[in-house]
Order: sequence, then structure tokens, then C-alpha cells
Amino acid sequence: MEAIVSVQTVRKNMFARGVLFFLLMAGGFFAQVNSGAVFERTQFFGKDFVRMTDWARSSNLELQWITKGRELRATNANHRIYFSMDGRRIQVNGVNLLLSLPVLFQRGTAYISSVDAQMTLKPILFPEKSKEDNSVTTICLDPGHGGKDPGKTDGKMQEKSCSLLLAADVEKLLKQAGLKVIRTRARDLFVDLPERTRLANQRKADLFLSLHYNAAANRRVEGAEVFCLTPAGTASSENDDWKKASSPTYPGNSQNQGNILLAYQMQKSLVKKLNVEDRGIKRAQFVVLLDGKMPSILIEGGFMTNPNDAKRIYDPAYRKRMAGAIVDGILAYKKSVEKTVPTVSSN
Repeated sequence: MEAIVSVQTVRKNMFARGVLFFLLMAGGFFAQVNSGAVFERTQFFGKDFVRMTDWARSSNLELQWITKGRELRATNANHRIYFSMDGRRIQVNGVNLLLSLPVLFQRGTAYISSVDAQMTLKPILFPEKSKEDNSVTTICLDPGHGGKDPGKTDGKMQEKSCSLLLAADVEKLLKQAGLKVIRTRARDLFVDLPERTRLANQRKADLFLSLHYNAAANRRVEGAEVFCLTPAGTASSENDDWKKASSPTYPGNSQNQGNILLAYQMQKSLVKKLNVEDRGIKRAQFVVLLDGKMPSILIEGGFMTNPNDAKRIYDPAYRKRMAGAIVDGILAYKKSVEKTVPTVSSN
């Protein structure tokens, strides 16, 4: 009887897979946005969207309008997400994040893009566990700029020196945590941008972090932000013309899910540990993010052009606090993706 049930189960599963394949391939009207969930797809401005109600149901989230047609909240016991209609900025568990495409309110219904459901929110809400032999052990730190490239400058202070000092503090803490560290530069040396990623790939790093500080014409702008690679077919965060922009596919896009999860854990840690202005998680096509074979992010730790940020950036004690926040972000990512091996009792 057990064998008969197994065969029937297999046949049912094969039939279900066949129906799913037909819906996805033949009709083109359905989109898979979460594990095992397939929904009707609607196009706006040539981009694929799914109903927020469908997405929320598959993610075990309850939707509630804060202001009908303007602000929407999705919650469960573990997550709280706020959306503004016709905007790209959302808040996930207290962390600001810019979507690839805006949430739309059309004909009385809220929609989220398929790419954001799959490549932005799913990895954060449902992190995929790595294989048992694929743990996070080696971190590549990339101190921004160097040599003939000073980066941002503030009087005698140069970004290349600040990022190098930060990398040294992060490296020390990572080694104390039992992790291996690779540096793209350990002194005031110019390294071509593509070479930095090549080094990380050649040394088989598990994560790549490029460390930078920011600058702005408006001296009042302050805070921390973290960038990861723009998903293919979408616009980077600084590009407001999302309807026409379409990023090409880069090798680094194979790490889309790890990229956004690492960026989320990092921004969350920076904002919480340092109590700085949350400028959010953003998408960009920075050269050092294009070709990584591992999850990769670029950290902007504050604005050298802002008096408050600058004072903190140049303070060795604060720099060590920032290094601690960066390491905490790495460890949070590591914990969320590594497979837990059950302990076998000797009794």
C-alpha cells in the first residue's frame, strides 16, 4: 500500500509540474514571485507587476491600508513593511530601501513589480540556506580609492586614507571572530577597479565589501547607505526614469539574492549600532559590483562634507564602532544563510 501511495504522489507531482510549466511558458500571463507561488502577471509601462494581495498572501503577510490609495502596511510576527503608492522607497523592519520599480496603485489595486517581489523582498523575508560545505569563511575588504586616486577630500583629510584605516579595524575584528580576510590593498596603493573584483574571485572570497565615504554639494546631507548591483532590466536608484531604463545582465547578477540580503543586514546594523541617518539600501552599477562571483556590496559610511558626519569619521573611537557594526552585519548575514548542522548526542 505504501508503494502505491508513493507512485500516486509522484504522478500528482509530475502533473502539477507540467501544469506549472505550461502556465509559465505557454501563456506568459503568470509570474513566480515566491517559492512555490505563481500569480497572474500584469504589465504597466512594459514592466511585469503582481497584485500586492497575492504577494502578501504567499509571504504570510497581512495587508492593511494606512491611508487608502497612498500608504500600505504588510505585517506578520517577524516583519513589518511600509509602502507608499507610486514610490520606490519602502521601509523593511525599520530599514529604508529603494525598490527597483515603484509600487503602483492602478484601478483601485496596489501592485508590486515581479522583479522586486523576487529579487528584493523574497531574499530578505526568506533567506536561502547555503549548502553544508558552502559556509561564509573568507571576506574580501576593498578600501576605496588609493594612490593617485584620493577619493573625496576635506581639507587635508582624504577618503583613501580613511577607508584604509577602517579596513584595518574591520580586518582585526573579523579575524577575532575566526574569519579569513583578503584586502585589495593594505597600503596607499592605486588598484584598478576591475582588478579589485578579480582578486576577490581568484582568492575565492565568500563576500566582497567595498568601503567608502561620501560627499555632497549640500553640506547638510548626512548618513550611511549601502549599494548592491542593479537587477537586469531595471533602473539604478539614482535614475528616476525607471520606465525606460534597462540595466544589462552582469556576472554579478547571479548573486542578486545574496547581494540584497547582505546589503539589508549591513544597513540594518549600521543604522542600529551607530544611530546615523538611514539613507537606505540602493542599487547601482559600480564597477566593483559588476563581476563578483560572491555577494557584493559597497558601503558609504558617512559624508565627509557634513560637519557632524566628518567629526565622527575622523574619530578613531567612532571608526572602531563602525568597524564593529560592519562585522555585526557580516555575522548576521552569515547566520541567516549558513546551514545549521544538528548536534549529535554522544549518549
